[in-house]
Amino acid sequence: MVADTVARAVAEIGLREPVGGIRIVGVDGPSGSGKSTFARPLAAALRAPIVEIDDFVSWGDFAGWWPRFEAQVLAPLLRGDDAVYQVRDWADWHGDTLGGFKRLAWTPTVVLEGVTCTRRETVGRLVYAVWVEAPAELRLARGLARDSGFGDAERLWRRWMVEEERFFAADGTRDRADLVIDTAGQDRFACR
Repeated sequence: MVADTVARAVAEIGLREPVGGIRIVGVDGPSGSGKSTFARPLAAALRAPIVEIDDFVSWGDFAGWWPRFEAQVLAPLLRGDDAVYQVRDWADWHGDTLGGFKRLAWTPTVVLEGVTCTRRETVGRLVYAVWVEAPAELRLARGLARDSGFGDAERLWRRWMVEEERFFAADGTRDRADLVIDTAGQDRFACR
């Protein structure tokens, strides 16, 4: 059950010492796995804002957005400053156009949600990492249902899934997770 899994994570996060005065929690995993579905109740229970990695990524640049995220979000929060970051403009579906800015006032707990947000560069900087997974075909079906308005969505999703698999295998992201959640059962989360 989602509530039990959230309660478990909240209890474990509460036992972790802040890093630089802040508890940054990452909810990671491949696209379509259910990261947002878990991050929302987790953030609510923690009374924490969510920084969505979808504000940074684009179809054509799987990993190149990280320096901007590092400079505009992660480093300022760890210094005790507000994060001010420019967001991806998804009206430009195929490109990498940036839109307006968001400001996240410093707060003692923040949830990062999105693909590769617990990558190797975050070790020692996040207090807790969640890995959310589901079978590839289920993830693809979820993604295509969400992005059904775009004619080439399946081609983009399939290419993206290959890039994710390569990245996560090389990075060892899942192996570092404090909590692994399988969302194959649509009404509950199974944890390791």
